[in-house]
Amino acid sequence: MNQSIAHVALVVRDYDEALTFYCGKLNFELLEDTYQPKQDKRWVVVRPRGSAGTTLLLAKASDAHQLAFAGNQAGGRVFLFLATDDFAQDHTAMLAQGVKFVREPKVEDYGTVAVFEDLYGNLWDLVEFAKGHPLAV
Repeated sequence: MNQSIAHVALVVRDYDEALTFYCGKLNFELLEDTYQPKQDKRWVVVRPRGSAGTTLLLAKASDAHQLAFAGNQAGGRVFLFLATDDFAQDHTAMLAQGVKFVREPKVEDYGTVAVFEDLYGNLWDLVEFAKGHPLAV
């Protein structure tokens, strides 16, 4: 039996502002944006360009309770990890797009990493895993 995680749901305030950030600033690709009339919502799926793995399902908060979790889905810890095969290029491009880094790049045993915030304040690692690491891109 083979299994994989297909999507990670990310609570957002607004579909279009989220798409502007993820597709515009992070250069993700939009895979699907389908209106679901029975639920009066959109099914919006994005992923990093060149990736065939897990995608992000941008899930618009449907009430105040859900909205309170936008930007704090992991209680202030790094929530998502964006792996790259060219840290310097991606870091420079993200800075040029105005992405806010909250921890400067550093080299660790596992690779090069810096922490950035998405438009809601969720923390992400931008990481280039070291050669030989099991997750190296």
